[in-house]
Amino acid sequence: MNTPLLPAPDQDLQLAGPVDDLGATGTSLRVRRFLTFLPKYWWVLVVTLAIGLAMEAAYVYWKQPAFVSKASMWETLKLRLPEGGMFSEDMQNYMGTLSGLLQSETLRQQALALLKVSTNNAPIVLDKEGEPLLVNIYVSGKPKSSVFNIQATSSNPLFTQTYLNAIMTAYLDYKKNVRQEVSGDTLASISEQMQRWERDLTTEQDALLAFERTNNLAILQEEATVAGSYLTKLKTQLSDLQLEARLLDAATNNPGLATDGTVSVTSETTSSRFAGAASDQRSSLNEIELLKMEREKLSKYLRPKHPKIVKLDADIERAGQLQEIYRRQNGDQLTAARQANQMKTDNVMASVKEWEAKVVAANAIIGEANRLKLNVERTQSVYDRLALLVQNVGISRNIDQESLAILEPASPPKRSYSGEKAGLVLAILGGLAAGLGIVFLIAVRDDRFTSVTEVNSTLGDNVVGLLPEVGQEGGSIMPLLVLNDPRHIYAESYRSLRSALLFLATDGERPKVLLIASAMPSEGKSTVAANLARTLALSGSRVLLVDGDLRKGHLHHLLGLQREPGFAELLNQTCDPDQVMQKDSQANLTFISSGRQLSGNPGDLFLGSGLDQILARWRQEFDYVVIDSSPLFAADDASCLAPKVDGTLFVVRSRHSSARAAREALELLAQRQARVLGVIFNGADTSGRSDYYYKYADYYPAAKQS
Repeated sequence: MNTPLLPAPDQDLQLAGPVDDLGATGTSLRVRRFLTFLPKYWWVLVVTLAIGLAMEAAYVYWKQPAFVSKASMWETLKLRLPEGGMFSEDMQNYMGTLSGLLQSETLRQQALALLKVSTNNAPIVLDKEGEPLLVNIYVSGKPKSSVFNIQATSSNPLFTQTYLNAIMTAYLDYKKNVRQEVSGDTLASISEQMQRWERDLTTEQDALLAFERTNNLAILQEEATVAGSYLTKLKTQLSDLQLEARLLDAATNNPGLATDGTVSVTSETTSSRFAGAASDQRSSLNEIELLKMEREKLSKYLRPKHPKIVKLDADIERAGQLQEIYRRQNGDQLTAARQANQMKTDNVMASVKEWEAKVVAANAIIGEANRLKLNVERTQSVYDRLALLVQNVGISRNIDQESLAILEPASPPKRSYSGEKAGLVLAILGGLAAGLGIVFLIAVRDDRFTSVTEVNSTLGDNVVGLLPEVGQEGGSIMPLLVLNDPRHIYAESYRSLRSALLFLATDGERPKVLLIASAMPSEGKSTVAANLARTLALSGSRVLLVDGDLRKGHLHHLLGLQREPGFAELLNQTCDPDQVMQKDSQANLTFISSGRQLSGNPGDLFLGSGLDQILARWRQEFDYVVIDSSPLFAADDASCLAPKVDGTLFVVRSRHSSARAAREALELLAQRQARVLGVIFNGADTSGRSDYYYKYADYYPAAKQS
């Protein structure tokens, strides 16, 4: 048995329709199926569109008419007071705030109250529930301006206009009241703080007054100044005494120091005493040198007349004079001078300590007075600021600072058709969308073949014949092909099928006995078998056409020949093989009808050995044997006959054959070890713009004559 051309049943073939997922290819196929189904189910769009328009018409009929009144408000000028105290608002969200307030229930109730007052308690328009008629408010702003458009919409024209005016007035009153409440609360809060700081100010002032009563600050300040000056004088005197003491110490330790700076020896001296005298001399000289070094250091950045420079000059001069005086005195004189210097130093140091205590006490009293004054000033500053705030808030409260005013009052109401227009557009779009959705759902859920692309994607690239759809007049049986048939597209497609069989790639002997099968009835299998046999006969081949549908065979009607005797009698061996053969009007074509209709299961006849002998004889006598059969899912006859023939041609019909059924039928043939040569796509639509399948009639004389 030769290898079948179609894939084996265990291969992963994808089915068209709702069960496949072909990725990009599947999406393209779905779109093509949708475009194919759309002209067929155009009435679905009409129905859904009509339903949408009917629903919109009913809604418009039952809906109350809408009347629109328009007004505008604008942001007026503001007077900037120098004292401040102006109210501030969030201008970034101003329009949103305005819209929210105008639509709020609070302002709605105030507007209704204003309407009752202005209309002398005239009844307000009520809705079906007995509530005041709802008026919808919409706020919009003009670009790059401070003008706000306000639109009111309701089912009552007069009430719409009066309500719009009332809601704008209610908004201005409400905003004014809110500002008064805010300013009142603010004023009360500031006044409370002001009173507290006033009490603190009084307390601080009383404390300062009491302190001043017990302390004469003017005298204290004068005494502190005098004490400071005297203390400075004492410290200067102490510094001079300390310098004099150092010079006396140097002179006392060297009583033999000559006026010229040499040491006179009145007795024999030892070398150690002479060294001590030289050391004391250097100490005395070092005091003066230190003063000179300090003066030189300060003179780099101080002027000669600076007090420090003047003081150092005086110290250097005085130190030199004292040094000369002390050199001329003897030891007793130096000792007495030293004692006197020590007494003066002690007295001066005692005075310094006494006056330092007085200065510290005076400064403490003055510092406390300054602290009390600073507390009074700080409290007074806060109190003054609070007083200014109270004044400004009071001014702002009494001055009308409303910045929003009515620019144009409510206009006379006009009937609005915007809702009807929007509903009409929505109904049209919704109806079309629903219709397209239904058609798309039908196209997706319907797995019947509509194009050869779907056949290839579902059953593999094994389409050996593409037969176009040919119309029939009055529903009569379509005539079979004849020589020079004017239906050039139809005839040429069968010639293409014949060529595909003649040049079919095979590993062994070319198939002669061909079974024409299909999954379901009405797929054109019998017509394909008859026309294929005629086309093969037209090429000069000896062809036998056999009606293998022993249950409902009707090929004899297509050929205009007799039904009995036929294939059934031949299988039952009730007649001679030559008796069942009939000649067709087409040369080289022999026909065997299905024969007498049998009761029971005619498919049992295909299981006997007699069929094998008959097929072997036909292979010897004819070039091709074309056998028609019953549908695979109508009876088991074809699945029993298929394994015994050389090859099976499987027929699917456009817009009729189910992809799932075709797949299962091919799997059944594969299970029966049948050799499937290919698929014939019957009823293909060749009217598409992208389909150029044998459309050039100028190449067919018979077509031009017709």
